[in-house]
Amino acid sequence: MSRKITHLAAKQCMISHDSGLDIQPLASEGFDMSLADQIMSDLKDAMRAKDSTTLTVLRSLKTVLTNLTIEKHGAGGELDSTTEIGAVRTAIKQRNDSVEQFEKAGRQELADNEKAEIAILNKYLPAALSEDEVAQLIENAITESGATSKKEMGQVMKILQEKAAGRVDNKTLSAGVMQRLD
Repeated sequence: MSRKITHLAAKQCMISHDSGLDIQPLASEGFDMSLADQIMSDLKDAMRAKDSTTLTVLRSLKTVLTNLTIEKHGAGGELDSTTEIGAVRTAIKQRNDSVEQFEKAGRQELADNEKAEIAILNKYLPAALSEDEVAQLIENAITESGATSKKEMGQVMKILQEKAAGRVDNKTLSAGVMQRLD
């Protein structure tokens, strides 16, 4: 009797042919799920748990990632982790803007819904850098670029964005660079 294994399951598991169908996760062998795979897994869990908020957020994020993939690489491509994290950051930024607008309009219940969605999305971001690490990163980037004035801020930001790799938002980096280059 043959059993079909999906592409994702085949990537996540090692099959031992000598003892039938013995499926062992590869996590112990250093296998890491991509962000898209993690979202799909969590999407299925949210469906099982009937968690409508998480389900809505993950479906929208999956759609954004799918559209980005098609736009950049065609239907069969895959995004790199930096682009995936950038998409999550964009989704969080959009929701933060919505929270601000809802609070200005006195719609606290809608602002609370957006905050709950932000909390769900934050789970897909890498661990944030501490203030000391950000300050050190800024110092290193300024030294590397040789910047001495705000006119050269673009060079510093380019270096910072590459080194930060989604662990700090650009607004924080920009404020730190401006303060340092005064």
